[in-house]
Amino acid sequence: MRHFWDQLTKRQQKTVIAGLIFVAGALLFQFAILPYVEARQKVITAIATHERILREMAALGREYGRLRQRSEEIRQMIERRPAGFSLFSYLERQAGEAGVKANIRSINPLKSTPFAAYEEAVVEMRLDRLTMRQLTHFLYRMESREEQIRIRKISLAKMKESADLLSALIQVSTYQPLTPGSR
Repeated sequence: MRHFWDQLTKRQQKTVIAGLIFVAGALLFQFAILPYVEARQKVITAIATHERILREMAALGREYGRLRQRSEEIRQMIERRPAGFSLFSYLERQAGEAGVKANIRSINPLKSTPFAAYEEAVVEMRLDRLTMRQLTHFLYRMESREEQIRIRKISLAKMKESADLLSALIQVSTYQPLTPGSR
């Protein structure tokens, strides 16, 4: 190798040295600097991604806390109900107090859906020959935050014999503790 080097002119030696420096620089860039820059960029991107995920998780945690608190409030409201509470009888009583009990065509309990220690009780009511005033009074009396009773669905239609009278199909739901054997 020394013999080969000595045979080269000074210009050729400088060209070889410049080529070796260029190759060494290219290898250094390819295998040291470029991987470092790429790894650094990946770390910066990963940190930004994880910060975003952490912010989302914090927001979800706050939402979860609010939902747990609301769930506990609902559970307490349900437990304050009198023993033997029945959505069916509650609706009949409210219809009587609203003066629309005679307008009830049918009241049918629908299939209950269990959720943990509770089940969603749903009752479907059909009422005929109601005035708008009677209907709004009944709906106002029926839905109760304290009893956790809500109107799930309502369909209204005008009666054929009189445009002033309405026919209503109302689905009302609430949650109540599971009864033994309802699962």
